[in-house]
Amino acid sequence: MPKHRLTSREMRFLQEVLNADYKIVKIRLQEGEYQCNLAKAIASFQLELDFPDVKDITKRLYGEEKTEDIQFIRKIQTILKKMERNNVVRILPKKNPWELQRYALSSFKFQDVDKNLVILATDQKIKQMQNMLHIMSSREKPTVKVSIIKPKIYILVLIVVASYAAILWDLTQSIINPIIFVLAFSVAVVCSLMLGKTLSQE
Repeated sequence: MPKHRLTSREMRFLQEVLNADYKIVKIRLQEGEYQCNLAKAIASFQLELDFPDVKDITKRLYGEEKTEDIQFIRKIQTILKKMERNNVVRILPKKNPWELQRYALSSFKFQDVDKNLVILATDQKIKQMQNMLHIMSSREKPTVKVSIIKPKIYILVLIVVASYAAILWDLTQSIINPIIFVLAFSVAVVCSLMLGKTLSQE
């Protein structure tokens, strides 16, 4: 099972990867090359329903000590960027600004620049991953989630609109009350951020 709870977007992405056919890419994915090793490491995480960052990948392939080698980490990031440009991996959005970027394979099957067919997961492993995803999907209770999120969205929208209305009202007065302005503006900003976060989770 994954270390972190998967979002519905991440679960959909994992399902897309499972259903993806061979992707034709313009880089080599031969045994012993960095690209192949990195792809295999990411595949191993993804089969566990996890999306690794560069340090997770480095640790699994080369050990804990290498994760402290900044130059080596930068080298790995450069290779991952090349792999992203060639549609082997995708860079996932950060959940928090201070976190490292996470990576995911776009498929478990590739045809590389030398026409080699590269399969990064056995049928058995893919079946296990599908079963885990199915179990996780069945545990989700979308109706309950939607019934909780929708009223929250309406309330936040109402507060944001009311806050901006208070700001406009204050600005139309002959003497602007700075307390009302600052308070209403602060509430509007905080609720707008909360609204954005709530909408992204839906």
